[in-house]
Amino acid sequence: MSDAWKIGKEEKKGLARQTEYCVLVGVISGTQTETQVMEYLDELEFLAHTAGAETKKVFTQKMPHPNVKTFVGSGKLEEIKEYIQNNQEITLAIFDDDLTGKQTNFLEEYLKVKIVDRSTLILDIFAERAQTAQAKTQVELAQMQYLLPRLRGLWTHLERQRGGIGMRGPGEMEIETDRRIVRDKIAMLKKKLEKIDQQAQTQRKSRGELIRVALVGYTNVGKSTLMNVLSKSDVFAENKLFATLDTTVRKVVWDTMPFLLSDTVGFIRKLPHHLIESFKSTLDEVRESDILVHVVDISHPQHEDHIRTVQNTLNELGAADRTTLMVFNKTDLYREKYFDDYLEESVKDEIMDELKLKYARQYNHPNVFISALNKENIDLLRDILKEMIANEYKVRYPYQVKTW
Repeated sequence: MSDAWKIGKEEKKGLARQTEYCVLVGVISGTQTETQVMEYLDELEFLAHTAGAETKKVFTQKMPHPNVKTFVGSGKLEEIKEYIQNNQEITLAIFDDDLTGKQTNFLEEYLKVKIVDRSTLILDIFAERAQTAQAKTQVELAQMQYLLPRLRGLWTHLERQRGGIGMRGPGEMEIETDRRIVRDKIAMLKKKLEKIDQQAQTQRKSRGELIRVALVGYTNVGKSTLMNVLSKSDVFAENKLFATLDTTVRKVVWDTMPFLLSDTVGFIRKLPHHLIESFKSTLDEVRESDILVHVVDISHPQHEDHIRTVQNTLNELGAADRTTLMVFNKTDLYREKYFDDYLEESVKDEIMDELKLKYARQYNHPNVFISALNKENIDLLRDILKEMIANEYKVRYPYQVKTW
């Protein structure tokens, strides 16, 4: 992976994290095409890389639906087992869909390696990236909610508690004890999160009546880099998924016009529902914003699919009706990928103008094409955004004379 997008990279203290080696497993089923599944698996590989694992091989199989016990067919499972046995450094098998406790248990016994599904991998990355008390509590809550229905697959001591004199009777199964402990933990975490949310709401109220602008978009599209450019601050950004987990808010003043700019956690396909639920409080910045700046990685081959994912998540959050500016980022990478070296500049400009018109019609939002890393078209973005913010102020304070 290229390090070209690593900005503000900090050296981590403590013991170095050892690289794990893994295989990826996906099933082509239902209405999914092979191209779609391979795109999901590419993303899964990037998730694995973010978590610190190196992918050795990808396995796919066409099936009407995943096997309830083995996920893949018996022949494919034998092929995976043989490959793992021939490559002793592999300690991990990552599956692109959620597994039941029963499937996880069987696969671990059969393949003799750790079994991880997509949700577990995302939760692991979130747990590593969480910095604030709010993010840590949200991640722990999501982990507990994910764990609860899978306890049967994770625990082997399912017999009744040991009997004997004074201990006879039905007793309580240890699995029930475990479930009760997890439920109590979930209730405790929800209360803790409510308290943190109340504090966050108080902070938001204390910010006054400034117009709020929120950067939203798919993960790893360059939101944090753009935040640094627009606010002239130093927000952590790197070429990994979910580099930003905690919402960052900065007060920005352009000329004499102040506003609040926030950078939010990136969205992703197949994001576990309980994770969205846990992080809804973090995404209050999106819900309470006046303007959304939807950042898109134009250089990514599946960027239109990413746009749909973000729009669906915004619908879930009840924020789809906000005034929106679409920012197509990484135009330098787009030209590098798709433009011939001998293509004339006028032709390149014409193609970009056609793209701009196409997306303006398709999504019914104003748009601008930029490169946040190279600061290309940043002045144009500032001018468009400044006008949008000024219009919001006029609506909010129609009888007050502003200097901007």
